[in-house]
Amino acid sequence: MRRRGGLVLAWAVIGLALFWAVVPGLFTGYDPIAGVPAEKLQAPSAYHLFGTDAVGRDLFARVVHGSVHSLSGAFVAVAVGLVLGTLLGLLAGSVGGVPDEAVMRIVDVLLSVPGLLLALTVIILLGPGTVNVAIAVGVGSVAAFARLSRSEVVRVRRTDYVEAAFGSGGRFPAVLWRHILPNSLGPVIALAALQFGMAILAISTLGFLGYGAEPPTPEWGLLISEGRNYLATSWWLTTLPGAVVVAVVLAAGRISRSIGRHE
Repeated sequence: MRRRGGLVLAWAVIGLALFWAVVPGLFTGYDPIAGVPAEKLQAPSAYHLFGTDAVGRDLFARVVHGSVHSLSGAFVAVAVGLVLGTLLGLLAGSVGGVPDEAVMRIVDVLLSVPGLLLALTVIILLGPGTVNVAIAVGVGSVAAFARLSRSEVVRVRRTDYVEAAFGSGGRFPAVLWRHILPNSLGPVIALAALQFGMAILAISTLGFLGYGAEPPTPEWGLLISEGRNYLATSWWLTTLPGAVVVAVVLAAGRISRSIGRHE
């Protein structure tokens, strides 16, 4: 019962964040960009749930409106890693031989580089910006998807029903599409759910470092970065956006574990 309750809570957190991104106007009526200087640095209250920042902007409104940047970036990052990694893993696991060795050596090299460092390298090539940061984070996750996808393809490739499909005259592309790929995607989808949370964390980290959205865009990592100068006197500027990021990341991890157990 406790496990099920935790899963329901995780889905509720993710669902709330998605609603923030899609219909932010339902949750706050404040402008996330324009502020009221007379109300700057106010502590959390009934009027300003997360308080206000140094120029009098409602922090809760900025967190709500910023969800679209962080979540859409995470979706792009996961899509890049999932598509490229799965294709590489599918190629390596199904063909074998020299292509398999070549792909897996590339994967080993990518896995030997810390993900954040690899993302920074890609950003240097592409330039800063929300979309480029998302692509960079996605490139950093390609190796993990490729390795898992390849291992699952190899496992499914050796099953009796796949051998029977080949024995009955099935052509390689058809068997690959109808039997091998669908039956090897389960763990990959679980990894995608986990990588979604990790992508939010990575994008927020890069935004904190100044590589993501430009001010005054209300992106979660940038919000935390803007509040660090006021940490001693206005704790809510970093603590509350940081708590939102942590909650979403933990919720994504909990959903990933649930998907993994059902595969």
